[in-house]
Amino acid sequence: MKKIGAIILTTVLAASMLAGCGNNTESNTAASGGNAAGDTIKIGANLELTGGQASFGDSALKGAQLAVKEINDAGGLLGGKKLELIEADNASKSEEATRAAQKLITTNKVVAIIGSTTSTNTLGIVPVAQEKGIPLISSSATNPKVTVDERSGELNEWVFRASFIDPFQGEVMANFAKDTLGAKTAVIYTDTSSDYSKGLQTFFKETFTKNGGTILSEESYQQKDSDFKAVLTRIKEANPDVIYLPGYYEEVGKILKQAREMGITVPFMGGDGWDSPQLAEIAGAAALDNTYMSNHYSPEDSAPEVKTFVDAFKAANGDVVPDGMAALGYDAVKLLADAITRADSTEPAKLKDALASTKDLQLATGKITMNETHDPVKSAAVLKFVDGKQAFETKVNP
Repeated sequence: MKKIGAIILTTVLAASMLAGCGNNTESNTAASGGNAAGDTIKIGANLELTGGQASFGDSALKGAQLAVKEINDAGGLLGGKKLELIEADNASKSEEATRAAQKLITTNKVVAIIGSTTSTNTLGIVPVAQEKGIPLISSSATNPKVTVDERSGELNEWVFRASFIDPFQGEVMANFAKDTLGAKTAVIYTDTSSDYSKGLQTFFKETFTKNGGTILSEESYQQKDSDFKAVLTRIKEANPDVIYLPGYYEEVGKILKQAREMGITVPFMGGDGWDSPQLAEIAGAAALDNTYMSNHYSPEDSAPEVKTFVDAFKAANGDVVPDGMAALGYDAVKLLADAITRADSTEPAKLKDALASTKDLQLATGKITMNETHDPVKSAAVLKFVDGKQAFETKVNP
């Protein structure tokens, strides 16, 4: 009897252990982004919804929400699963972006993260995505070290972006300064607290000087500065042909306003960090005369994919015209959805491989092919300001 009892006990224990292993496997599959359970596919939106770059995050979120709605209205993915966008506010701070990413992955069990819009905040997410093995798609972080580790030179294999990168953006504006504006001299006025701004400073300078131009001086400011008159006085005395101002809209608006009040009339140029409706509110429409910026698209572009996106966004957002950040938020979700469809899975490793193999995908901001550093090869637009509003100037192909 003792032997029989022991055999029964052993059998029960073994069955319990097998059942436990089976439950753990299913749980681990769901936690790691597998599509084994549930009717939804959770994706994180780690964005600047408050703080100094809140205008960027708000636009990107609206674009992402539109993409999710379109995908779900069309039947979802993987046989009818609906996308669920889980929002996380990083408050425009790198350390908050890190914490938000950890929560999205560990608590919310997202299969991928969209965001952030700025390079500095995205760099706060990169180590988390790399450690956890979850795909990260930044909508608009343009600094090269987002996808390639600055120290080791190695690829951040879990990190991708929907935007072009700063070397291309800096080159576009340096060539525009020379070829269109006829500039031979320039001053660069850089936000030294921003990886984005410092990157553009470097790449604009390289191309402008290679083209035979002269950089008269390189000045600096930091985010949250409000009085720029001392530096602008030096810039006015230098009398450059153009001033390159690669920063974010909040400080850029104040700088432009003060510069024009001081009688500085030469062209100012910048990058996609200018792209916010608040720029005209801060600077005033008159201060934006004779200014130019590089951007990822123009809502005035006649391409059918641009018109379709603009019309859909306006219908969903009270006739508001979508800026570049909205278009890139939209494209980041569509990029992920395309990868999920081609991978036929939400398993992280399969998503990563599918994202890396993206080729000739037509999106709102252009046709995207991922290169070996997970950066999309795509066009840039140069815009000018007319009566405080962006106007399409030209498109530049890579």
